[in-house]
Amino acid sequence: MDAVRAEMSANGVTHALCVSVSMQEFPKVAALAGAYPNFCASAGVHPDHDAQDLVTEAELLRAAAHPKVVAIGETGLDYYRQSGDLEWQRSRFRLHIRAARQCGKPLIIHTREAAADTLRIMREECADQAGGVMHCFTGTREVAEAAMAMGFYISFSGIVTFRKATDLKELARLLPLDRLLIETDSPYLAPAPYRGKTNRPGLVKFVAEEIAKLKGLPVAEVAAATSDNFFRLFKAKR
Repeated sequence: MDAVRAEMSANGVTHALCVSVSMQEFPKVAALAGAYPNFCASAGVHPDHDAQDLVTEAELLRAAAHPKVVAIGETGLDYYRQSGDLEWQRSRFRLHIRAARQCGKPLIIHTREAAADTLRIMREECADQAGGVMHCFTGTREVAEAAMAMGFYISFSGIVTFRKATDLKELARLLPLDRLLIETDSPYLAPAPYRGKTNRPGLVKFVAEEIAKLKGLPVAEVAAATSDNFFRLFKAKR
C-alpha cells in the first residue's frame, strides 16, 4: 500500500474510491478507506456475483451509514458473464437503487450487454433521484445520453487508451467534460502503456492524458474538471 500511495502522489492522483463488490468483503473495503484520509468507499454487490450472494436493503443502508461510504454499488446488470433467468439480478439492481434513493448517496452502475434493461430499470426505479456514474463505460452515445439525461456521469477507464477502441475514443471526444469521470477499475484494464499488467490507482493519469489528447485540451484542464466532477458527485472530502 505504501508503494501504491507513493505512485498516486507522484502522478498527481489525490484520492481513491475503494469499490465494494460483495457484502462479505465490505468490512475490508471500509477498513481500507478508513485507514487513509484520502480514501473513500462504496457499499454494494457486483452483478457478476450470483443469486446466492444475498443482500437486503437494510444491509445496504447500514453499510451506507459508515462515514467513509460515499456511494451505493457496484451494482447493475451483466448479461455477458451471467445467463439463464436473470430476474434475480434485475431485482437486486432495483434494491440497490432504492437504497441509494433512501440514503441519498449516488449509484455506481455496471452494465454489460444489458443496456436496454439497465436504462429501463433506472427509469422505473427513479434512479435520477439518486444520480451516480455509469462506471467503466463502453456503450453507445445513445446510452450515454440517456444516462446523462437522468443526471448520471460517464466514466472512462483504461479501455479508452487501447488502440482499437476507436468508437469509445470518439465518444470520449464528443461528451461534455462536465459529465465525465475517469477511473482505473483496478486491478483490471491497465491503460497503455501498461496494458496487460496489474492496474493501480496512480495509472489513472494515463486515462486523463488520452482524453485530453482526444479533446485537444491541456491535461491539467481534464484533471481539474474530472476531479471537480468526482467531488461534486460523491461529496467526498478534498
